[in-house]
Amino acid sequence: MHDVSPVTNRGSSDADMSAPERAKPTYKTRLSQEEVMIFRWAQLWRTIILSATGRTLFPYARYIRTLNLGDLEELLGDARFKDRVSAMFFEGELKKYKIQTSGTDKMLTRVDAGSTSNNLGDIIVTSTPMLEELSGKVENDALLRWIPKLPRLRLLNLWYGGALVGAGPLLRQHCPAFKTISLWGWGHEEADSKFADFLNEITPQTLESLEIFSYALFGAETLLALSCHREALTELKLDFVNVFAMQSLNLLAGCTNLTTLLLTDGTSLQVDLKNEYHDVFLETIAWLRSCKKLQSVTLRNFRDGQDLIAQILLENDIHLTNLELKGYYMADALAFHQALSNQPSLQELHLKGDSDEVGDGVATLVESLCQLTNLTTLRLQNISDYFTDEVIGRLARSLPKLEEWYTSGWGVTDAIWPDVAKLKSLRRLDMAALSRFTANGILDFVLNLGPNNKGLVLAIMMADVDCDLHEHEQNMIRETIASRVEGRFEFQLQRGKMLYEGDDFCGDTIDRSGRIRV
Repeated sequence: MHDVSPVTNRGSSDADMSAPERAKPTYKTRLSQEEVMIFRWAQLWRTIILSATGRTLFPYARYIRTLNLGDLEELLGDARFKDRVSAMFFEGELKKYKIQTSGTDKMLTRVDAGSTSNNLGDIIVTSTPMLEELSGKVENDALLRWIPKLPRLRLLNLWYGGALVGAGPLLRQHCPAFKTISLWGWGHEEADSKFADFLNEITPQTLESLEIFSYALFGAETLLALSCHREALTELKLDFVNVFAMQSLNLLAGCTNLTTLLLTDGTSLQVDLKNEYHDVFLETIAWLRSCKKLQSVTLRNFRDGQDLIAQILLENDIHLTNLELKGYYMADALAFHQALSNQPSLQELHLKGDSDEVGDGVATLVESLCQLTNLTTLRLQNISDYFTDEVIGRLARSLPKLEEWYTSGWGVTDAIWPDVAKLKSLRRLDMAALSRFTANGILDFVLNLGPNNKGLVLAIMMADVDCDLHEHEQNMIRETIASRVEGRFEFQLQRGKMLYEGDDFCGDTIDRSGRIRV
């Protein structure tokens, strides 16, 4: 229910509207519909809260396994949560839990969404013995009160890591199933030492997953403390690795049971491990090669990312299924591209980097990609800018299991469609290439789609301005792909005009009868 909340979808009511209503809603109609849904969503939360106090026919709260107080905070902070909705929500005994923002102007005073949601959380948590997952902007004092009441708790997804201060011993004593932490960030100057204390205080060898989504000042102490969970830790995602942590990556050497690893260099100037911290670079490579259970690896914005991952790829005891590398240069990645062919187990591959039209970079990359015959998802951003018809056609012939394909390219034409049409499992094709497709060519491709292509999304995002499709042609393609495979067609011209060698026009035109002719 949280996924279709009108609050978390920023007021979108399309999910609950019929086709005629979605067509041309008036301003008043849409406003009325949104108010009704906000009212209903507030009623749902009020019912859950009251059930925790025994004021409802059924004790709904007792069966809650996942509680997202972030959704409650979004509701309380929404501009439409006012007047009739607010009065209904805080009616009766809930009124005393309402906290308002301070201000001299009474007209501008609003509900303090964060504090109020934590206040109401106090009510809910007292009656949720089955709760396993807790999310939101939970305050430190609230979390310390709640943990002893949550014997089944196994996951915390918190906005601010400071909420964990002092929580380690309580989790160790009251929550034997606890094993997963997700944090949006922790920018306090003592974050590194405080989080290291937390990791040391919870039961050793129990943390299985750690994910940090944004800015966090974790460094050597945190990375070293993770060794206390080296046997249990299987998933490590650090989406902001600061300069201190970058210089201490080798301290993760004990965490060799990882199956999923995500690291993002969050520094403005990429840390040069290879040249400036060579010992750390070599020890990090040794650590990565010792993680024999790795299945998914993501490195973003690492200056030496291609060199680190190349060593993983060459390890015969490691069999990856998912690989993502962002922020590298083709000119520096010959060894990495060659090593890709050593991982035929790959099913999803995402590469984003600066391409190079000179040298053997493109040929080497394409040769290795063609060996990855188990790929179902292939996303190539920028690194494929010089892919031609021949290259795209060869990839289509070599990768028969592709379901999702994103690629750039140069001067791509209808010559690719016969090969692409043979991808019988293709569900999405994003062609971000400078292209010169014709309506006839696209229609021929669509007409060759089969039942396994049901729901195909075809997006042509950088068409040559000289090959613009008339509105009538676009509509014809949309109608054809919808009727053929219940798919969708998206079309966009490139920004600015590019010059190509050879033909400078597209031959298809459309006559007044609506038929396309050459």
